[in-house]
Order: sequence, then structure tokens, then C-alpha cells
Amino acid sequence: MEVQITKDKKEIVVTLIGRLDTPASQEVAEAMEPVKKEAAGTIILDCSKMTYISSSGLRIFLGLRKAAAEKGGKIIVRNISDDIRSVFMMTGFLNLFEIE
Repeated sequence: MEVQITKDKKEIVVTLIGRLDTPASQEVAEAMEPVKKEAAGTIILDCSKMTYISSSGLRIFLGLRKAAAEKGGKIIVRNISDDIRSVFMMTGFLNLFEIE
């Protein structure tokens, strides 16, 4: 799993590449810590290159959502595949996040 983070004045874009499974989740969670600290703005989670998400990965998304809510920011999830959309639908995440 690879995480690419880019920032500009208006937003932070986090590109997730590969499988966000349980073994990768610890590394991804650590990579997200600086993003959580800057969660007062808009955070874009670009999932166009993410092929799988486990429950551990879903917890990371929830942690970012909580950090953004506490700081007045927002999370936008972009470009999810049909398989990941299905997971989001079954878990209720489609209602928790703005999906583009």
C-alpha cells in the first residue's frame, strides 16, 4: 500500500494506492497522522488506485472523519471502484462521507 499526500492552500489530497488491508493499515494510519492535524480544511481521499479496503481501513477513514468534524473540516472520498462502493454501502459509509 502506498500513500501519496499533496497539499495546497485549499486542500490536502491523499492518494491511496493498492490494498488497504489489515497488514497495511498500521502504516497508513501513521501516514495519516499529519493529515489529521491539518483536518480543519478539506481533505480529499482519492481512491482511484485503491483496490480493496478492510475493516481496519474503514476505521482509518472514520478517524479522519472524526478529526475533520472536531476541527470544522470536511472529507471528500473520490473515485471509489464499484467493489469499494459496495463495501461502503453495506457498512453505511455512503451516508457518512461525501462521495464524488
